[in-house]
Amino acid sequence: MDTGTAEPARPAQPGRSAAEPVWTGLPQGLLRMRRLLLVVWLLPLAVALGVLLGMFAGPVWASFAALPLALVAWGWPMLGRNWRSWRYAERADDLLISRGVLWREETIVPYGRMQLVEVTSGPVERHFGLASVQLHTAAAATDARIPGLVPAEAERLRDRLTELGEARSAGL
Repeated sequence: MDTGTAEPARPAQPGRSAAEPVWTGLPQGLLRMRRLLLVVWLLPLAVALGVLLGMFAGPVWASFAALPLALVAWGWPMLGRNWRSWRYAERADDLLISRGVLWREETIVPYGRMQLVEVTSGPVERHFGLASVQLHTAAAATDARIPGLVPAEAERLRDRLTELGEARSAGL
């Protein structure tokens, strides 16, 4: 099972440098949190829908309560695929963020373009011991986010990116 730890560097491809970035996946806690939220929202909905439809429309209509259960069965592996698709890599001059299952997205944020690096953690994330790093640049379209990091890693990443951003922007 994938633990979300660093992946080994891939072999060099034509047109790419020999030193491929070392990708880091997201912690397993993010997947657990998302799956728990899926179940916490959809199972009570299925029960309420079954009870209400059974009382007011009849037992045949109560079978529609299986729809939220089908969403749980479909969403469970989809959340796993999505979680495995997220990764990031720190390079000498920029940060790479890759994500997506059907539509792959790779964001490259040059350190010198970073204006603000935030670490945020909502109540659910804090309960699971997670935090997110939000990167703000001059162009709103290039803002990037890395969700579900362990708070110590999020703070380390924030400090490193801020330090590198200040060093790179000093030369502009």
